Amino acid sequence: MPSIRIIPHPELCPDGRTLEVGRGASLCESLLESGIAIEHACEMVAACATCHVYVREGSASLPPPDDEESDQLDHAWGLEAQSRLACCVKLRDADLTIELPRHTRNLARER
Repeated sequence: MPSIRIIPHPELCPDGRTLEVGRGASLCESLLESGIAIEHACEMVAACATCHVYVREGSASLPPPDDEESDQLDHAWGLEAQSRLACCVKLRDADLTIELPRHTRNLARER
């Protein structure tokens, strides 16, 4: 069973956390189910880039972004080579370490 290690984020996950998830689980859904309020303005259909994350370790186990994800990633704040959309990442057998960006594409956040 793969795990997701979340690097501490001052607002969304101040102490960091490690989640155990099932193979094939959505990264975005796993974060939300664990109480980590990651942005997902398009309801996880890869149309907004607000669920942008950095995959710091384990990215070699993931398939490369498809065209739809790549197009949306172009709109993400702070884009890096390790950037992915959490709604597009499905866990495989390898563990992942992710970092949540300090900012998202949304200017305001609904509470």
